Amino acid sequence: MPLSEHEQRLLDQIERELYAEDPKFASTVRGARLRRPARRRRIQGIALFIVGVALLVVGVMVKALWVADFPLMSVVGFLAMFFGVVVAIMSGRHPGGAEATKGPAKPKSSFTQRMEERFRQRFEE
Repeated sequence: MPLSEHEQRLLDQIERELYAEDPKFASTVRGARLRRPARRRRIQGIALFIVGVALLVVGVMVKALWVADFPLMSVVGFLAMFFGVVVAIMSGRHPGGAEATKGPAKPKSSFTQRMEERFRQRFEE
């Protein structure tokens, strides 16, 4: 749903004030893109998934690999598939997340205080 003209003007005003207040943060946010997983880790995850599929199929087909009428190799193959997907998807994420890189909190600026006050007024009315 598109913004109304009034909402678009408010958004433009907020953006201008954000650039004026903290240009480094504003440029970081504007240029931020989702991090892509590292190519090597993604390839490793895909390879582990393929090995898992092979183990799953071989474990079901070859009865000699069953342990007490249980396809143990197939279970190992499924786990390899699962961890391969996890490695491929999670390879670009940092363990500490955004909280690990945050520094001490800054005191609120007048712009931030005004925006919070406007937000509170909307819900009180």
